[in-house]
Amino acid sequence: MHLEVFEAMSPYLKDCFGNPSSAHQFGRPVKVVMDEVREKIAELLNASPSEIIFCSGGSESDNIAIKGVALFNLKGKKHIVTSRVEHPAVLNTCRLLEKIGFEVTYIKVDQYGMVNPEEIKKAIKENTVLISIQHSNNEVGTIQPVEKIGTIAKERNIFFHTDAVQSFGKIPLNVNDLNVDFLSISGHKLGGPKGVGALYIKNGTSKLFPIISGGHHERNRRAGTENVPGIVGFGKACEIAKKDMESGSKYLTGLRDSLHRKLTCSVPKTTLNGHPTKRLPTTLNIGIECVEGESIMINLDLQGVAVSTGSACSSGTLEPSHVLTAMGIPHEKVHGSLRFSFGKMNTEEDVNYVAEILPPIVKKIREISPLWNE
Repeated sequence: MHLEVFEAMSPYLKDCFGNPSSAHQFGRPVKVVMDEVREKIAELLNASPSEIIFCSGGSESDNIAIKGVALFNLKGKKHIVTSRVEHPAVLNTCRLLEKIGFEVTYIKVDQYGMVNPEEIKKAIKENTVLISIQHSNNEVGTIQPVEKIGTIAKERNIFFHTDAVQSFGKIPLNVNDLNVDFLSISGHKLGGPKGVGALYIKNGTSKLFPIISGGHHERNRRAGTENVPGIVGFGKACEIAKKDMESGSKYLTGLRDSLHRKLTCSVPKTTLNGHPTKRLPTTLNIGIECVEGESIMINLDLQGVAVSTGSACSSGTLEPSHVLTAMGIPHEKVHGSLRFSFGKMNTEEDVNYVAEILPPIVKKIREISPLWNE
């Protein structure tokens, strides 16, 4: 979390304690601040502040959009189209809906993790109510052709949702160009606090069943007292992202590509997972043959480097990454894949450090691997 974000949040953890739903003198100023944050988020999306509702993060935002549309249409259209590489917040929500009578089509992806819009078009049925395709992948960083998919959805009068948690604040997003009805974002992916997110809901989209019952918060879309300190922090993170996006993207792309070059030269049999150019500046996913990613992760962790072998939401399990598997990568190569994530506080020194310590780790693990033949 950025220091400026923490400093912006501090008064709302102690002094500015009013409930924004209250009409008294303690609540009114807090509501004003919340509305200012809506404006900051909307500005980054080229949206209207009235189209932004706050929630607890990306997973809840995905759930509000997908379940909200589905449950409203419980007695009507009951077909959903998504992809095989979505975040678990989308996939598991769709699987739950299948249990109550919805049909879900899971679109295949190519070797880069990319969805073909033509496959989306073929999957649409007369009773298709929603298409949900992520803007960029959380494991390999591949950016999907959301604009084209959104155009298809718009032409067929089908609701379109995109999970833009990974992209928001890192690359430009324009909800009008994307042709989306719903877009999910989260604060902690751009240097804000954890536990706060938002959902863009296009004005005029009234057919949304509220999945949390309670008061009339967030225009009756999401009940529950808002996380004011988190929202304030989210707003400050948006300010920083807007100011630093262009320079930050170039900087992080440089770090990402520098590490990729160094590892390609020093670690034999490494491959890039994801699209070579259409991917986020913050993500590098590489496959290393004849090693177990878990073993590398543990060795790197012992030397102060945090990486993952797949989605962070799936850590703690040795199941192969559903994203890499869907891309057609063999299981033995999937298990040797590592995801490096970059932030603005990373430096070239960090890259050099990883490039120095990783080759000996890989060499040591390969020496005891029956699969490795140098």
